Amino acid sequence: MVNNKHIKVYIAGDSTVQTYDESCIPQAGWGQFICNYFTTNVEFINHSIGGRSSKSFVNEGRLNSILKTIGKDNYLLIQMGHNDATKDKPERYTEPDVEYKKFLKMYVDGARKNGAIPILITPVATLNFDGKHFINDFPEYCISMKQFALQENIKCIDLMEKSLEYFTLAGYDESYEMFMASVNAVDYTHFTKKGAKRIASIVSEEIVKADAVFSNYKK
Repeated sequence: MVNNKHIKVYIAGDSTVQTYDESCIPQAGWGQFICNYFTTNVEFINHSIGGRSSKSFVNEGRLNSILKTIGKDNYLLIQMGHNDATKDKPERYTEPDVEYKKFLKMYVDGARKNGAIPILITPVATLNFDGKHFINDFPEYCISMKQFALQENIKCIDLMEKSLEYFTLAGYDESYEMFMASVNAVDYTHFTKKGAKRIASIVSEEIVKADAVFSNYKK
């Protein structure tokens, strides 16, 4: 039966995705809760880590670590962009139109070479609110990723759009509780456990839309 198949899903991402240990509670990333929304047939291997861009993740050998073990019919989820935009950190920064796409291609080509299926994910939104609207902090990177996905015929989850939609529907006060700012009054980027679980739920729904295989394993 198809729903007895074991699926491995590797994740390459930044601090909004990474798995945190108990010493960091209540800070959390959506990658540590994504498994809650699928049956145990789906195994998530989260390589995400804070402070990394599409470039620094590659240059530190972290992508190679994934490519050494990823195999046929596995999946690679790729959420990069937050740290690519940090111009004051040249080890992270990528120019969005060309360099960013060049590094994304390394992830995609590497996965495909191993028979795996890449899925791109645009950066998740921060809690940037102007009093009327929630703001996309990384528009150039979202556009570039979606352009690249079309060029390369890759599935792409627009998590920026989906997270902004959710914040808008939930309202500022509810959205505020999803971020560490509700704990320390300064961090409008990283999620509390509540926020990470909500984003993980959104990602799970979009994964099913992107690849029908996962509909057999969604809780």
